[in-house]
Amino acid sequence: MDLPYLTISEASELLRKKEISPVDLTKALLDRIEEIDGELNSFITVLRDHSLKSAEEAEKQIISGTYKGPLHGIPMGIKDIFVMRNVKTTCGSKILENFIPPYDSTVVRKLTDSGATIVGKNNMDEFAMGSSTENSYFGPTRNPWDLERVPGGSSGGSATAVAASLCLASVGTDTGGSIRQPASFCGVVGLKPTYGRVSRFGMIAFASSLDQGGPITKTVEDAATMLNVIAGNDPRDSTSVDEPVPNYMKCLTDEIKGVRIGVPKEYFVKGIDSEIEKAVKTAIALINDLGGVVEEISLPHTEYAVSTYYIIAPSEASSNLARYDGVKYGFRVHGAKSLMDMYFNTRAEGFGDEVKRRIMLGTYALSAGYYDAYYLKAQRVRTLIKKDFEDAFEKVDVIMTPTSPEPPFKIGEKSDDPLKMYLSDIFTIPCNLGGLPGISIPCGFSSSGLPIGVQFLGKPFDEGSILRVAHAYEQHTNWRKKRPPI
Repeated sequence: MDLPYLTISEASELLRKKEISPVDLTKALLDRIEEIDGELNSFITVLRDHSLKSAEEAEKQIISGTYKGPLHGIPMGIKDIFVMRNVKTTCGSKILENFIPPYDSTVVRKLTDSGATIVGKNNMDEFAMGSSTENSYFGPTRNPWDLERVPGGSSGGSATAVAASLCLASVGTDTGGSIRQPASFCGVVGLKPTYGRVSRFGMIAFASSLDQGGPITKTVEDAATMLNVIAGNDPRDSTSVDEPVPNYMKCLTDEIKGVRIGVPKEYFVKGIDSEIEKAVKTAIALINDLGGVVEEISLPHTEYAVSTYYIIAPSEASSNLARYDGVKYGFRVHGAKSLMDMYFNTRAEGFGDEVKRRIMLGTYALSAGYYDAYYLKAQRVRTLIKKDFEDAFEKVDVIMTPTSPEPPFKIGEKSDDPLKMYLSDIFTIPCNLGGLPGISIPCGFSSSGLPIGVQFLGKPFDEGSILRVAHAYEQHTNWRKKRPPI
């Protein structure tokens, strides 16, 4: 039995029946990480001793009859943006290279309370700023389908690890598409929950009104299983919403007859890759054949989403990253002649180019004389984008779009052109600006064997509907069964 290739649901059933052990499963994944992650660089920190100890504890509990649920004994990764007690948490940055937090994030605590085993911390774009996982201080992550190409970002390490079967699942974060776009690039499932559905306590902040944690898995069923565990109100997070969490597994029916599916005309624009357009339109046709009621809709302010996002997100980053000054924690330059000299040199050496770029953009947009012209205007446009979705959801239940306008691009291809890089998120950003849930699942492959993803967006706190439609589509295709050549 190829243990690393199991899904959560398959492994969970075998563990529950005691046909495999948590220790054997964890060892198999750790051995695979040791064997091939040198090529992929999907982990910053591998927790071999910690995870084996956790697996041994899970094994004792299961043997004794204590079964905590479907994640009990399941090995998984977690993006290195979630703090974990006594485990190095870097956020992909030199400035936090040796930071060891004294507490667990809520997501980590919920996973470990459910019996899950965390095998390591996944690589990421520094402070989640990027669409390719090339901006990590610890080096770029490579796409398991083609080692010369990027896995997407910023949760590229998580998506690569799941696609390459180095863990059965991971938790990433999505600020402007950072779960869904890498999931599309790596041929896996990426779910961004509604803003406020999953606690951000202990999740290092990039843009506080946009960031949201969510699962990256091999199947839609596994995403629902993960969301059941990590969702819920958290009094330690002021942006966490006290909204009832349904059992998402009950949403996974093959029946979507009568579900109204909106296809926005603005998402099939000039410049979209022809193979992606064909694959997504084929997926739309299948949804129609399964009984979904497909109709064209309009989201007229979509064209302003990227510009709006790249004012709001850097502005919030400028504020959030002010705390990294070499005084309280993290990296500090030594030999400074004054306090200001220490501030300047620490931030200059501790942050990478993309982080510096966004801090400067945000500081400029928030500065006196420009606040009204840029930041305030962007917030007004954000309201218009949100209103577009509200109007659309009066007519439809779910919106279906491409996840990315292009297949995975080559490492270094866009490094010298930030604007081209930013456009990689053109189809995912509106979802974050509206605070909506979204999921990307595989819907095909390009002629060169690169994965293509399709995206489903839902009403706020209606993850159940997008999971239902995505699961129905997945069950009538075989894309999830393909494995990368590595």
